Amino acid sequence: MRRWLGRSSLFVGALSLSVVSIAVQAAGFDHVGRLADKGFVVSAQAQLLDSGEVLGAINPAQALSPASVTKLYTAAASLDRWGPQHRFTTRFVSTGSLDANGVLHGDLVLEGGGDPALTSEELWRLIQKLRELGVSSVDGQLVVSQWRFGPVACATTDRCQTQTEGTNAYASLLSSAAINYGSWCATVMPGVVGQPARITSCDTVAPTIRIENDVTTVAAGGSASLDAKRITDSQGDTLRVSGQIPAGSYPRPVYKASSDPADQTGQTLLSLLRQAGIPISGGYAISRQAPPPSAQSLAAVEGKPLQELLLRTLNYSNNFMADTLALDLTAGTQQNLPDAGRALERFAAGLPGHGAVTLRSGSGLTPENRVSAQSVNALLGAMYGRASLFPTFVAGMQVPTNGPMHFIRRGSQTFQDHVMLKTGTLNEPVTVRAIAGYFRTESGRWGSFAVLVNGTGSTPYLSWRETLPMISDDLTAMIERH
Repeated sequence: MRRWLGRSSLFVGALSLSVVSIAVQAAGFDHVGRLADKGFVVSAQAQLLDSGEVLGAINPAQALSPASVTKLYTAAASLDRWGPQHRFTTRFVSTGSLDANGVLHGDLVLEGGGDPALTSEELWRLIQKLRELGVSSVDGQLVVSQWRFGPVACATTDRCQTQTEGTNAYASLLSSAAINYGSWCATVMPGVVGQPARITSCDTVAPTIRIENDVTTVAAGGSASLDAKRITDSQGDTLRVSGQIPAGSYPRPVYKASSDPADQTGQTLLSLLRQAGIPISGGYAISRQAPPPSAQSLAAVEGKPLQELLLRTLNYSNNFMADTLALDLTAGTQQNLPDAGRALERFAAGLPGHGAVTLRSGSGLTPENRVSAQSVNALLGAMYGRASLFPTFVAGMQVPTNGPMHFIRRGSQTFQDHVMLKTGTLNEPVTVRAIAGYFRTESGRWGSFAVLVNGTGSTPYLSWRETLPMISDDLTAMIERH
């Protein structure tokens, strides 16, 4: 067993490295090490990928919460399983019969294929294929089948709260038949000054969710201030929007997680079918059962390729997409997040030099996830060695100088131009600031790094404004020295 003794950088036990070499490694993270002096728990390691030389390390084998750095495992396992061009398929099936007048006698079943980016636009394309088949009406029900997974049991406080009230979109609930990332979207537009604003659905012409509109249109030049939340009662979901919007201003979307993604799909799809001129006599229902083997495929639509899904999942740290992909990795029916976590753990166990990890989700929302900086570097090194997968994997990471998340645009220009990264953030039950990815040295060599910082019950709040400059300073020195 190995153990670090504070900042002295000395191992207790048998070591293959000299005391001098260990001191040099720890010196590579001098600035990050100051966080340990303040009581934060740190696991950090940076290495060159061509030689394996460790450029800096602090407690590299200590397992800590990685927060959304977990998504690197989900991305890597997905690429390993399916490859960059894989597409998830959503289809209409039925055991009914289609008569000469275009009436489908029987239920029309939407078989959810676990596409993490299925949107209303894909459903519209699916409906057009149904029309091309000659279907003009359905004498039966619209059935939304989430037989693969869903409704997925909530595993975090945020997602459990989402079941009754939606105050955000990052904690969307999960289903293999979910659309629009498990969230309702409404567009708020100014009306006549002094009168209510206009609110429409982002997804259909008429809102499929009930809307309580308490937004006032104010004079041009005024400030826009919107507050929204989704509430749920015995009649279903309601989007409550309040505040003000100035006349002449651009429309503003609001997103809030739905209480039941499959039910959201049913409402939206029923509305789209009616708009397309395909009435459904029996309304819609939700099913956890797989369609019978005798069901015939009527229409199918393929989603975006995995390489595009991962770009969105990693760049925007989309929890819904990451956890859906992790659930897609499982086998069987009605899988939950612990099952997805075990699939990721099995993938990690097969990576050279990778230690044991604890993963309870593919997104990192679960605070029980535990990895070490050394293990993350083993993952990064393994993906670097996969010539056919590495371009897609690294493409999902942000380069600070032009990444979509502006908060990472800190530190030296060397850091901003030479680093490709994924961040992870949690504030409860303790502060987590994690970051991992690749860098290119001044001489063009590739390296990888991981810095995991966890707070305790007695440490103060830690912002990225404080953390990133420390990481930037240490990585800048490594990049410029090599």
